[in-house]
Amino acid sequence: MAGLSFAAVPLYRLICQTTGFFGTPQTASAPATRTSERSVFVRFDANVGPGTPWRFRPEVSEIKTRLGETQTVFYRISNPSSRPATGIATFNVEPPQMGGYFVKIQCFCFTETTLKPGESIEAPVVFYIDPALGDRPELRHINSITLSYTVFPAKDGQPVAATANPADKPQL
Repeated sequence: MAGLSFAAVPLYRLICQTTGFFGTPQTASAPATRTSERSVFVRFDANVGPGTPWRFRPEVSEIKTRLGETQTVFYRISNPSSRPATGIATFNVEPPQMGGYFVKIQCFCFTETTLKPGESIEAPVVFYIDPALGDRPELRHINSITLSYTVFPAKDGQPVAATANPADKPQL
């Protein structure tokens, strides 16, 4: 049972990343091989979880993109506190059925980042909307997608909430 519980999180993440389940975007190493005339709006959302002293926002709130067209959007992350702070970002896509069509080429998600006091960075997200979306008549009514990130305090590559020992939580 203990082994199964430890395997549940990575297995769940693998299933979500493979299928787009619960709005989990897909990943790719290269741009789409075709584009479509159909366009959708992509909205960008940024949230800061409890205990994270960061400021976090997308540099643009929305873009219009054609299916298959590669886009790069930046999120600005700042640490206005007087202490170093380490965080990690998670994400999802709404509506959930769009997770299977939102394809990330580069992303800052699940990467532990430490910012010094007063430090700011621009974190890129490179993505496209799979042109196969245009082949799904039951999804033609969807013309807007939201990519939402939330940053949480982190330690050893995991959100602090996932650490088992409360004494291991970083002091923020």
